[in-house]
Amino acid sequence: MGKRYDLVIVGTGTAAMVSAMRVRAAGWSVAVVDFRPFGGTCALRGCDPKKMLVSGATAADHAARMLGKGIAGDTHVDWQDLIAFKRSFTNPVPQNREEVFADKGIDTFHGQARFTGRTTLEVDGEALEAKHILIAAGAEPMKLGIPGEEHLIDNEQFLELESLPRRIVLVGGGYIAAEFSHIAARAGAQVTVLQRGARMLTHFEPDLVDWLMEKFETAGIDVRTGTVVEAIEKGANGYRVKASFEGREIAVEADLVVHAAGRVPALDDLDLNAAGAAVKDGRLRLNEYLQSVSNPAVYAAGDAAQVGPPLTPVSSHDAKVVAANLLEGNRQKPDYRAVPSVAFTIPPIAAVGLSEAEARRKGLNIGVKAQKASDWFTARQAAEPTYGFKVVVDEETDHILGAHLVGPHADEVINIFALAIRHGLTAEQLKTTMFAYPTGASDIGSML
Repeated sequence: MGKRYDLVIVGTGTAAMVSAMRVRAAGWSVAVVDFRPFGGTCALRGCDPKKMLVSGATAADHAARMLGKGIAGDTHVDWQDLIAFKRSFTNPVPQNREEVFADKGIDTFHGQARFTGRTTLEVDGEALEAKHILIAAGAEPMKLGIPGEEHLIDNEQFLELESLPRRIVLVGGGYIAAEFSHIAARAGAQVTVLQRGARMLTHFEPDLVDWLMEKFETAGIDVRTGTVVEAIEKGANGYRVKASFEGREIAVEADLVVHAAGRVPALDDLDLNAAGAAVKDGRLRLNEYLQSVSNPAVYAAGDAAQVGPPLTPVSSHDAKVVAANLLEGNRQKPDYRAVPSVAFTIPPIAAVGLSEAEARRKGLNIGVKAQKASDWFTARQAAEPTYGFKVVVDEETDHILGAHLVGPHADEVINIFALAIRHGLTAEQLKTTMFAYPTGASDIGSML
């Protein structure tokens, strides 16, 4: 017999941390397992380190925009210094996370977890048994199934680059491709984005993405949509990315090729068959309580569940739901209303609620106000012409249904719209709120 626990959690990221703390505080015996350094994707390989690199790229971009407007001289990104700045945050995370677990009496195991039964796991030869198991193992890059796929680096490797190669190709057109391309271009790299779809950032309003694409062009980022990557060949002086566009074969030379084509739940190494945990299309089959439909001892949260949007606040929310259901019985269901989403391009693009197209498909009687607002003070004071919005309002109830922003402060202002949508505020209530001026939020009244 191995060690026995009330709850074993696979993963040590946001969902794992939140659920472990709550369940342990209720007196349960808890263990966490991870084959990577403790801390999870957001803190070590995603949101936080990425945003620290974005901060340097944004500073350089702002300085360039302000040349001749009070700023003089050469301001540029020093990649090694920027990476060192990032590591000042990420390097302490694993030890800090382990110390927190130890302080709370949560046992820790290092190694790959594999199910050996419905309530049993093995971690590097050590057996664990639990009344309940929470899968919070995060996500990993999806398999592309193309020759030379092994030459791709992932987001984690990009964020650890000691030096920035001169020619970089990003395969994909979502958040990772958009954000990393802006970081790399501001740091001096020649960047090409190869996107299969007709446009980038499909989770955002097409109008606003079009406005943002002007900034891609200004930054010198070569975006090629409708382009299917078919192979990656390694040569003596780098890589050749072979692709097709409108039936024609093309090739792009690169010193580095980055996987930015999407992520899927990290389930393959868990041996879920041994657990009797049903999977469909690469995702765990879960009920409305985030519990496995075929093994009631198993729950999932965050990117491993991928029920809600793949965002850090969703991981935390899922973890709270699972913890409550473990402690009190299945009563709570996740609530993904009005979850804001941001791509940290330069400037950022943000969205919450329904798009215009979604609202119309629902047959709602809507009013839409949209404008590219390059001449507004918020844009002019930042010397940033890429600024605009689209807000969707229910004409019958005056409730805000969706908000879409691009430009300075979009990543912060979107949270106010999220608050309004989630708590049923009307456009009139938001419009008559007095915000501090001049701030990004002070534009809200003019957007409604």
